Amino acid sequence: MFVVTLAADNVWLSPPVVTDVDVICAACSDASIAEWTTMPAPYARSDAEQFVRQTVPSGWADRSPTWALREREDGPVLGMIGLMARDMTAAEIGYWLSPAARSRGLMTTAVNLVCDFAFRPDGMGLERIEWRAFVGNADSAAVAHRVGFRFEGVQRAGLVQRGVRRDSWLAALLAGDPRQPAEGWPG
Repeated sequence: MFVVTLAADNVWLSPPVVTDVDVICAACSDASIAEWTTMPAPYARSDAEQFVRQTVPSGWADRSPTWALREREDGPVLGMIGLMARDMTAAEIGYWLSPAARSRGLMTTAVNLVCDFAFRPDGMGLERIEWRAFVGNADSAAVAHRVGFRFEGVQRAGLVQRGVRRDSWLAALLAGDPRQPAEGWPG
């Protein structure tokens, strides 16, 4: 798969690079990110190095792209967003955002950019994008809801976090779905 940079307003999405390792390590060491992700905790610099040097390039090669979220091309990494291919027409989206960058609409813009690219025939040509989060991750759910994902339910023991199964929420966005909040999300 070819590497793509996406941008709109104050969001710049490009693959993370080696010079981002320290910022990624610092962000992923934040307790609010560790609580809701499956990343190692504690998160070490070696984890960030492996992510940038191995995970990201192999993902791009296997239809599972990852982008660093920045406010400008040369800005620091504020978050990460990626797609994990399920098959040739479906993928799962995942994202995190540094606490200092939250509540400014950056991730909503980023998710819209990634979904637009993923659904385009000259992008990835996907038909379905799934979103999953541990039950209770209201911030991630709010982003998915704003973008138009439809809530599909709770998966009992649906995700594993550092060896422990936890219940998870599931929602999906189809290529033809309107990009507006849908009914049926948990309160």
